[in-house]
Amino acid sequence: MPSMRMTTPRLLVLQALIDDPGRERYGLDLAGEAGLEPGTIYPILVAFENAGWLSSRPEDIDVHAEGRPRRRYYKLTPAGDTAARAALAKRRRAPRGATGELAW
Repeated sequence: MPSMRMTTPRLLVLQALIDDPGRERYGLDLAGEAGLEPGTIYPILVAFENAGWLSSRPEDIDVHAEGRPRRRYYKLTPAGDTAARAALAKRRRAPRGATGELAW
């Protein structure tokens, strides 16, 4: 499993995904839950998918009937679930600052 630098936005996305690991989520939904701007979420999702942490699929809809673009749904892979839990646990074990609070 490739290692990856864990930034605060990446950790926020992992936390949102791990809250319900079996559920498929689309980017805007994840951005809202993680408290990130929509433009921030997609590069993170691509990086996680390239690392094998996420699988994705396009939504099967008639875009004209729905009146909106097709969504791409993301879901943690088993390797991604393990990696997400490890990254979040590592971050919790290594607090920043004198108070022991997480930086995020």
